[in-house]
Amino acid sequence: MNKFTKWWLAAVLILGLTAKICAAEPLTCWFPPDWKSKPEQAAAIAGALSKGSGSEVRPRIAKSYPEILGAFATNQPNLVYVGSFVQAMIKARGLGTPLVQNIDGKEFYSGVMVYPKDQDPESILKNSPEQIAYAVATDSGESAAKAATGGKAAMGVGNHGAASAAVEAGKAKAAFVKNWWWQSNKDKFPKLAVYEVPGVSVVGNPDNILAASNGVPVGLREKITAAAIAGKEAFGAPEMRPFDPAKLDFSLELMKKGGIDPLTYSF
Repeated sequence: MNKFTKWWLAAVLILGLTAKICAAEPLTCWFPPDWKSKPEQAAAIAGALSKGSGSEVRPRIAKSYPEILGAFATNQPNLVYVGSFVQAMIKARGLGTPLVQNIDGKEFYSGVMVYPKDQDPESILKNSPEQIAYAVATDSGESAAKAATGGKAAMGVGNHGAASAAVEAGKAKAAFVKNWWWQSNKDKFPKLAVYEVPGVSVVGNPDNILAASNGVPVGLREKITAAAIAGKEAFGAPEMRPFDPAKLDFSLELMKKGGIDPLTYSF
């Protein structure tokens, strides 16, 4: 074997090893802050994606939503499993691509208005819009409340429970909450009734979507998609189905109606 051949083989081996190292760069799969109560499922999802794609996927529960958006703004390979509010912002900012959605019969949701049973919901919307509560950074809460009031709703709280409790305690005139959440929790708030606001309380916000950042190559996105579909049990899903980005349009329209700019929104 001459010197040139030895040099050529060494170069091929080095370049091949470099390519493998680059391809082996681990992906971070982000989960929203409220997943701190279910780290085992986050680990199971990452495990299923790792096994099915052949790439290392590491689970990470975010401390805040800006942490997720910040990661997606880099050129690093990131995934996120989250609902429409953050997914709509990722789409609007051009930070990534949605891949698959958990299809469990509640894959779309709406924001409904809860108010005291002895009050008129239309009068509240007209006369006291700024005294309507909502869960911050949610389409069923903040987006719906602001869309229904022309951006005037101003009582942001931590979650739907706090928003409903504020109404029952008389601290807020009404609140917007997730329709599925209300169905499960309405017995806790016997003094409240529910109102579906025309054009706002539409079951059109997609939930539980797995998306990839721009730092994930197309080929790897395809492998992650296939791994998620095959690993539906880890997601607790009857089915995982490829997701059409156009299904986020309603959420973006709701934001626009409420004066929320997904490009500049600050959590």
